[in-house]
Amino acid sequence: MMPFELAEPASLAEAIKLLDPDDASVRPIAGGTALMLMMKAGVFRPAKLVSLRAIKQLSAIETQGDGALKIGAMVPLSVLERSAVMRAHAPVITQTLRTLSNVRVRNVATVGGHLAHADPHMDLPPVLIALGAHIAVAGPASERTIPVEALFAGYFETVLARDELITAVVVPAQGLRRAAYLKCTTRATHDWPALGVAVSLDRDGAAVRMARIVISAATEKPVRLPGAEAALSGGSDDAALRRAGDAAADEAQTISDGQGSAAYKRQLVRVYVRRALSAALGSTGAH
Repeated sequence: MMPFELAEPASLAEAIKLLDPDDASVRPIAGGTALMLMMKAGVFRPAKLVSLRAIKQLSAIETQGDGALKIGAMVPLSVLERSAVMRAHAPVITQTLRTLSNVRVRNVATVGGHLAHADPHMDLPPVLIALGAHIAVAGPASERTIPVEALFAGYFETVLARDELITAVVVPAQGLRRAAYLKCTTRATHDWPALGVAVSLDRDGAAVRMARIVISAATEKPVRLPGAEAALSGGSDDAALRRAGDAAADEAQTISDGQGSAAYKRQLVRVYVRRALSAALGSTGAH
């Protein structure tokens, strides 16, 4: 690796001041699990890294007054995985984390870094989108909130400015909503998925009143599928699930990569959307 400067600010304000909106070689670093691999491969050669590890305010998990759960950006994924508060609030996140890479990575990788990296194969983004989560972002002039759904601009791209930092992820109260996440991997269960499908459902008796269906890995960024959501609306029988799966396959703009061809992934979408919906409908309470 090329030599670089490492800054270790103790406060969020200090960290933001160290970032340069006009210099792409100055980059914040959280867990570094992805960034260090890019540096070792020579894909990224930073002049300065701004470490966020010493900023204590980014490491808390807190329940807010409206029932939402606020997760600090520097919370390691393994801490979130073991959190009883997280498990009670949205068990689907806990279950998703159990097959996200391996425990060595989860011990180091952070929630904020996971999102900021914007790799479309990541497991958490589609789940957070399905749950209606948003992120808190701090910059030199102000703070703002962004729905996770609106964070990703494209392949490895976000809407964040170079001098902005994710400070927290906020997952709203889920009530009686039911959720599930399924992924298809071509090798081990913890490997990069060829497809990830996250769904969240609101039911009125036997009918689905509102659904959020999100796919990732098969597309350039995590995306909701409103056509599939509309196809499911009002129904929950096998015919409705098949309609939603078919609509999802027609709607998804799949891509080819090392995990499979676009045509293969389109068929995965058809099957796995139906399976994820079935899994969510079969769960008891928010799952």
